[in-house]
Amino acid sequence: MPLTEVLMLLGFALAAYSVVSNDSIQTLGTFLSSNADRPWWLLWLFTGSILVVVAVWGWVVNDGDPAHGRLAAFPPPEGGVNWLHVLAPFTLLVLTRFGVPVSTTFLVLSVFAPGNIENMLFKSLAGYAVAFVVAIGLYFAVRRLNDYLLRTAGSDEAQGLRWVVLQWLATAFLWSQWLIQDLANIFVFLPRTIDFTALLGALALLLVMQGIIYYQRGGQIQRIVTSKTLTTDVRSATIIDFIFGLILLVFKEWSNMPMSTTWVFLGLLAGREIAMRVQSGGDLKAAGKLIGSDAFKAFAGLVVSVILAVAGIYFAGG
Repeated sequence: MPLTEVLMLLGFALAAYSVVSNDSIQTLGTFLSSNADRPWWLLWLFTGSILVVVAVWGWVVNDGDPAHGRLAAFPPPEGGVNWLHVLAPFTLLVLTRFGVPVSTTFLVLSVFAPGNIENMLFKSLAGYAVAFVVAIGLYFAVRRLNDYLLRTAGSDEAQGLRWVVLQWLATAFLWSQWLIQDLANIFVFLPRTIDFTALLGALALLLVMQGIIYYQRGGQIQRIVTSKTLTTDVRSATIIDFIFGLILLVFKEWSNMPMSTTWVFLGLLAGREIAMRVQSGGDLKAAGKLIGSDAFKAFAGLVVSVILAVAGIYFAGG
């Protein structure tokens, strides 16, 4: 097997694990937190089935492209995948082990097309700003609901069947929107169109990787979710997931340019945290430190992405 094909498969495998362990856990974090008492394999089967449906649907509708057309501006590298492309998901894997919420969109895709960094950055910053403002506005608009959630957290009503069903539906909606955005970060290592056999092999690997993460209950990145107020409450988790999914839907329709769902997620949690701390008279300084820490880690990931992209241009002679 040629070295380029070996690197292509290795890059795909590393991306499959690192992207799932970083971005998808940030998307499914509230789902894991609020369903901590349920078997991990049940949660895995639920989201895994959605993964299969979304990927196969994208493959059928886009003539063999499971990334839903998000790679139109990212042509396959001339000469095939090289070691620098593989270094990107490996770096993401290392950073994830330290609980750093890195944007896989910047870290992985920037190496393939450095010229798209500006467009991806603009769209991602817009996503963070929109999520931050929407979270603050919505939570102040429904002040009474917030008071009720805080007052009844941990009660039997908070774990009622109605809210459980609503949260699983919200998770299915959010997870599908995330997949449409972020499958590009994984499939960028493969040809832009693949046959059905390759699709089955890719899905099998993705499901195994996701199963490992679920078995570990989210790993280090999950701490970002559980450190925020009320994320283990199924009702609050439902609201977070639904808002997050709607924002991703809006930006998905805006353009096919990939964006950082990580930044949208952090903006949503940041705005929500500020609103709830203000409402409950909590420690805003502590909340600011928490949010600042998350933002710094995301910015650090962006810096690493740019360094790798510049290195790619240098070594390619561009």
